[in-house]
Amino acid sequence: MSYADSDGTSLYYERHGSGPAILFVHGSGGHHAAWWQQVAALRDEFTVVTVDLRGFGRSDSSMPEFDGQDFPGDVVAVLEAEDLTDVMLVGQSIGSVAALRAGLLRPERVSAVVLGHSLGGISHPELTELAAADRAEAVRLPVLDRLLTKRFQTERADLTFLFQQMGTFNVAKMQDLRNLDTNGPSLEEIRACGVKVAFLAGEKDAVLSVGTVTRAHELLTGSHLEIVPGAPHSMYWETPEPYNAAVVRLRRTLTAPKEAA
Repeated sequence: MSYADSDGTSLYYERHGSGPAILFVHGSGGHHAAWWQQVAALRDEFTVVTVDLRGFGRSDSSMPEFDGQDFPGDVVAVLEAEDLTDVMLVGQSIGSVAALRAGLLRPERVSAVVLGHSLGGISHPELTELAAADRAEAVRLPVLDRLLTKRFQTERADLTFLFQQMGTFNVAKMQDLRNLDTNGPSLEEIRACGVKVAFLAGEKDAVLSVGTVTRAHELLTGSHLEIVPGAPHSMYWETPEPYNAAVVRLRRTLTAPKEAA
């Protein structure tokens, strides 16, 4: 249990285990504790770091308003507080936007970024159009149905209730994160920075379609693609075993040349 300073803002984070580092960046309804199924599964092999962005969880939430443009700096503050290098950042949904920008800011510390259920805010007209079409379909659904499957909600009412309760610990809301997408990086900027990028998505993601994610992978030369069968938008929560297996595969393969050097 530690705190990092991000330009005067106190950020809560936790570090567990040892080995190659993985830092998880939560989405709009999460915080550090949302990763409980990942920490327990991965800490024996990896250094697992979880963080509360400003306005979330136990981090400073006293500011009158929140600016999503500050979130990448929050991730960087934790990287520097722990002096981490060769880190794989794993974002969830809009947290992936913060993760990608943090990787571009500190490529000397970040070797790879995994964009979970997100395009990472990449600035590209075709991807923007595809994502907007997906979003138009998603908003027709109740919020919970966008994130978890109906079957899970029925069969695991306990974990569904806990999932909903997670967001009640946060002060910042989804609308505070939306401007994080503004002025996103281009494909050329991502390629030039040297940080490896992977797209990680679920087959049943109701927020961002497999087709859109696949197209982003095709456009970003050299990127990796992991599609988990049957998994929803919040697969880190609903289907943790295949999600964790995908994260482990990416950590081992994306940085393998660097580790072997």
